[in-house]
Amino acid sequence: MRPLQHLPRTALCAWGALVTVLATVAALFAAAPPAQADTTVCEQFGSTVVQGRYVVQNNRWGTNEPQCVTATDTGFRLTRADGSVPTTGAPKSYPSLFNGCHYTNCSPGTNLPAQLARISSAPSSISYGYVDDAVYNASYDIWLDPTPRTDGVNRTEIMIWFNKVGPIQPIGSQVGTATVGGRTWQVWSGSNGSNDVLSFVAPSAIGSWSFDVMDFVRQAVARGLAQNSWYLTSIQAGFEPWRNGTGLAVHSFSSTVNTGGGPGGPGGPGGATTCEVSYATNVWQGGFTANVTVANTGSAPVDGWRLAFTLPSGQHITSAWNASVSPSSGSVTAGGLAHNASIAPGGSLTFGFQGTYSGAFTAPGGFSLNGSACTKT
Repeated sequence: MRPLQHLPRTALCAWGALVTVLATVAALFAAAPPAQADTTVCEQFGSTVVQGRYVVQNNRWGTNEPQCVTATDTGFRLTRADGSVPTTGAPKSYPSLFNGCHYTNCSPGTNLPAQLARISSAPSSISYGYVDDAVYNASYDIWLDPTPRTDGVNRTEIMIWFNKVGPIQPIGSQVGTATVGGRTWQVWSGSNGSNDVLSFVAPSAIGSWSFDVMDFVRQAVARGLAQNSWYLTSIQAGFEPWRNGTGLAVHSFSSTVNTGGGPGGPGGPGGATTCEVSYATNVWQGGFTANVTVANTGSAPVDGWRLAFTLPSGQHITSAWNASVSPSSGSVTAGGLAHNASIAPGGSLTFGFQGTYSGAFTAPGGFSLNGSACTKT
């Protein structure tokens, strides 16, 4: 090859352009953050967080056979689902992800529970990935309860069956058909012994859909299975497998609950939720306690309050009082109990927790109440 200085001028320009492009590409690769590795959860009731706001749960409650879910950037896939159970009974698990609270595990920053009368809309979207060599349903669950509970079994479960593979059927019996969200559904109603179940079964598989959760909630109210004074506690999407299930996936999921539908509701005529938070600590080597006072400085009550904040790295909560607090580290959400689920206008409440820490102790940087930023005092 000829020396570079002897190349024609046009070739020198092309060579220079190529060098510039290669240098730019190299700089982009150097600046790009490393791709986030998927997280696999195999513990029976293990969970992790995706999109910074939804909890992915393995939820293997009906079998002792191994099961694993792998959380992705936008959803999850079922990477192991051994064994089978009789199709005449309950499924073996419910691998899923959710917005809200499930047995004291609350998704970061959620504004659930929220009273139905104060919800103006609850837009959601879901995209499923199906397999053929399994028996399962693709189930979207909506949970309702007379109280803003964050633990245990709720009174009414609404199930939307996006797909059904194999000889399985919903709880109870078919009571008719209904058009909801512009689609026609088979409607089933019954009880599993712990709660009422209202199921909407698609006549054929639905791969993806965007809709308003409140369309289905209003069906439950109209059929006497809920009341507007009740609370929406969680919105969940996943699968109920009876046999196998490896490869099933939720490719993407979104859930938003807009409050302000009722008189004086947060974000409605009473104005947006405003709040102040006082964070007082007692710190010793390796441990601390925190007393958190939340004041509602707005003109409307805050029902089903959820206070979201992030614990600094190295801090872990070991116990809490006067509130449910989960998870124990990272992005944390505290919520009221039955006796303090609402904060009146001009009112306040205090809860606390004890924890451990490593390194230098610092307080959380900020707080948000039901999605609205609070002033830290």
